[in-house]
Amino acid sequence: MPEDSKYLQGHLLLDSGQLNGSFFQRTVVLVCQHNEEGAFGLVLNRSSGNKLGEMVVAELPEPIKDQTLYLGGPVQLSALSFLHSDDFLPAASVMPNLDLGHSLEDLVDLGESFSTTKKIRMFAGYAGWSPGQLEDEMKREAWLTHPASLELIFGTPDKLWQSILRQKGPKYRLLADMPEDVSLN
Repeated sequence: MPEDSKYLQGHLLLDSGQLNGSFFQRTVVLVCQHNEEGAFGLVLNRSSGNKLGEMVVAELPEPIKDQTLYLGGPVQLSALSFLHSDDFLPAASVMPNLDLGHSLEDLVDLGESFSTTKKIRMFAGYAGWSPGQLEDEMKREAWLTHPASLELIFGTPDKLWQSILRQKGPKYRLLADMPEDVSLN
């Protein structure tokens, strides 16, 4: 865990190579909330292959309908969450200028508002940890941590896991370059 806090809100979790065969294999998870009651996160690099408008039956603004829908995690796949950023969000709840929302009404308002710097990412489902569960997984070294940035969160999700591991230095390059199925080696 980062030394400055016992909580990981605003950090990225990366599969440390121990999560083979699970939903979280090669994932990058943004920790949106983390406190004594548990943790909530969203997987950034797992696309559903669908646009939001194909999956949600609601009257949505076109820019919102055209958003790619990501699988935020294996919990409650019918739950909709979204991350949004802009140059100035004084009430941002995840980290500076990054807010988390769940309300369809708020999403419609966001889609109808004008801002050339607004970014949105949509998620079905989420990753959740009960009290102490994430801390136990960290002790078992199931996850690596990395500081989150808006560039990483809203950048290209393809190869995000590998890209961040390479940024972490030579120690992690072997893990980043390993084939997904090591039996093919």
